[in-house]
Amino acid sequence: MTEVFTLGEALAVVSADRLRHDVGTRLDVEGPELTTAIGLARLDHSVSWLGRVSADELGVRTLTVLRGEGVDVSAVRVDPTASTGLVVRQRRIGRSSHAAYYRGGSAGSRLTTGDVPGEAVQSARILHVTGVTVGLSGYAYSAVHHAAKLAKDAGVLVSVDVNHRPHLWDSVEEARQGLTELAACADVLFATQDELGLVEPALASVPELVVTRGAKGASATVEGLRYDTQAAPVTSVDPAEVGGAFVAGYLSAILDELHPSDRLKRGISVAAFAVASPSSWQGLPTRGELPP
Repeated sequence: MTEVFTLGEALAVVSADRLRHDVGTRLDVEGPELTTAIGLARLDHSVSWLGRVSADELGVRTLTVLRGEGVDVSAVRVDPTASTGLVVRQRRIGRSSHAAYYRGGSAGSRLTTGDVPGEAVQSARILHVTGVTVGLSGYAYSAVHHAAKLAKDAGVLVSVDVNHRPHLWDSVEEARQGLTELAACADVLFATQDELGLVEPALASVPELVVTRGAKGASATVEGLRYDTQAAPVTSVDPAEVGGAFVAGYLSAILDELHPSDRLKRGISVAAFAVASPSSWQGLPTRGELPP
């Protein structure tokens, strides 16, 4: 039995200051669910990650990373007919970055309901999903909702990160509808301040709402009571994809049955390690590295 089951897409990421000139580009793999899975494993939790990965070198790298971090990948499907999706990031002004995505027809977007192992989902303590996966394709959308229904039927806590990526949706209205439907499944809902308006119709029914506000910290509203915490002082190296790290810390604290204030503090702490690293997951802390 695994404590947390999650599913999503893994992307290869190439990053540089300026691709047309930089000969020292960086290659990594990422994905919000991948980051959350690794973050939880680093904190000594058992976690399973499901996705479709390509048989290409980048797909193999994804599995190598996850296995090396102690994440269960026994449910992963290897797709020899599709390539790994790619994101290219360039850092242009200060620490801001520009990203271009190449993921049409990627292996990750081909995830289907048939790929979801019902017994594994229903035996977990938490199912974690994000709005990125539902935006990938109709197949992936159905897979996420199928997993959420399996979890709900078994009394498994459903964690949802809104994670709105505009380039995955044809319009704001389509995104609002799709993300609101997903948010309505949540027992714990993660959203940025800017995302709240997209899923507003679902907010009243969410038992635990966690809102991140960047440098302004984060808040959690649990059973009608609100708790707040400040952001951790840290020198930012790369703030991209930090949401998955925050979720890892917060869910870890739920598994440890900590108070909502302490859940926020652990989420902030884990996110700070991610922000201070050029990778969304490589700098994530072990349990012994967390502040007391």
